[in-house]
Amino acid sequence: MRHRTPLIAILGATALVLTSCAGGGAAGAGKDAALANGKTFTQAIATDPGSLDPFITAMSVARGIDRFLYGRLVSIKEDGGVASGLAEKWTADTTTATFTLRDKLTCEDGTPLKASDVAANISHVVDPATASPLVGLEVQPGTTAVGDDATRTVTVTSGHPDAFLLQNIGNISIVCGTVLKDPKALAAGKGSTGMFTMTEITPNSQYTLTRRKDFVAGGWDPNQKGLPDKAVFRVIPNETTAANLVMSGEVNAAGVVGPDQQRLQNAKLFSTHILAPAGQLIYNQASGRATADPAVRKALTQAVDLDQARQVFAGEVPTGFVTVAPNPCRADTVKGNIPGFDAKAAGAALDAAGWKLGSDGVRAKDGKPLTLKMVYASVLGDTGTAAVELLQSMWKKIGVDVTVKSLDGPSISETLLSTGDWDISGAGVTVGLPTSLVPFVSGPTPPNGSNFASIDDPDYVAAVAAASAKAGTEGCDDWAAAEKSLLTTSSVVLYATIARHTFANKATFTEGDGIDPTSIRMYE
Repeated sequence: MRHRTPLIAILGATALVLTSCAGGGAAGAGKDAALANGKTFTQAIATDPGSLDPFITAMSVARGIDRFLYGRLVSIKEDGGVASGLAEKWTADTTTATFTLRDKLTCEDGTPLKASDVAANISHVVDPATASPLVGLEVQPGTTAVGDDATRTVTVTSGHPDAFLLQNIGNISIVCGTVLKDPKALAAGKGSTGMFTMTEITPNSQYTLTRRKDFVAGGWDPNQKGLPDKAVFRVIPNETTAANLVMSGEVNAAGVVGPDQQRLQNAKLFSTHILAPAGQLIYNQASGRATADPAVRKALTQAVDLDQARQVFAGEVPTGFVTVAPNPCRADTVKGNIPGFDAKAAGAALDAAGWKLGSDGVRAKDGKPLTLKMVYASVLGDTGTAAVELLQSMWKKIGVDVTVKSLDGPSISETLLSTGDWDISGAGVTVGLPTSLVPFVSGPTPPNGSNFASIDDPDYVAAVAAASAKAGTEGCDDWAAAEKSLLTTSSVVLYATIARHTFANKATFTEGDGIDPTSIRMYE
């Protein structure tokens, strides 16, 4: 059995999302709504986040809370541009980045946040003892960081070329040096350098945060009207219940992916949205799994009508793995690279691979039935369940017995990264940069890495190496080649993206990988 590694950027917790588009009226309170001070901003979350340690979690629900607690060196704008965060200026190429911190930064206890503290954060991520999933995701192995407190500069040297070094290093949550080596404090959200501090945690129920009055950001007025004094995250697994609470005003914001979206849109509430890869299949290629055979993976893909499954989701046709901003490379890597629906060809391929149809209607090989386990994210609701059950029925028609199970975010993480007892994952990986996908589809497997499907694709690795040596969009052709390799080998199948809306009542904001707390404005 694998050791538990608490990570993953998945739709079971919609993950690593970087931006969204906003629409609707002023918080659903009318065009003349007045800003209000002293309010509490309450957000519904679908599952308990578990550990809030920003160095060991990549679950979006935890990262969403961490955004309120921890500052970042830079922020990524909706158009992909870079704006000031804890750093007031910066320079970067593919191997070196230098950040100059703003003056008079403080921690939650009032002590200064120094350049040496920031450098220690980056070194902590890379330290093998931390076992951070951010290694390879936001920080390359072997990366070093040096802080000069006198000049307030942090110099980072990447262990490997990184085409988006500025965005990746700049996106790390920075904690106070006093708690950096205290796992229990980090898990509880201590050591704030951001807009809020953690006040109280009631697991599986509520997380209460209080705004830091001494927190400042570049060009941001801490005395402006409409800022919340507190923020509360309420665990509300049922999406309809969360939608009802937003309608009533008891909850200010909730993410909705299911049919409740329509009535909230009809109410003309304020909303933001992101595109999430709801329709994504990842096949487990670990030794001993039937899906380690590319012929089986291709047959499973050919056996299902992906267009019909997408219609169940009411989703859009995907064009690539990166679905959210900054999304620097926007080529269509999906078209023409996924096998088309052909159940007859799928059956013939399984026959050729030695999986013969038995009298019970289930294929078997060497006495072993072709029985597979599929897991998917419960946050997808009824439409997600309907789409998965449709796929299940199509696989059954060609003699493949697939059992399906809906899991919440922590359980998905446990299954994919700890027990490894699965064959097909329907939990999509959501990324805003092509580099963010790399550790999930290549490299070491858990517990030593994040490659939970044990994918070994030399063509993907070669294309990534070529792309990583080129700055920014210069490597887009290579990133496209890398994505196409994953699709043509049926390692991953993309068939639907859906709009995940966050609706709000008596509040407005912008949304990234979670709501940006500095953007929240409360209304009467």
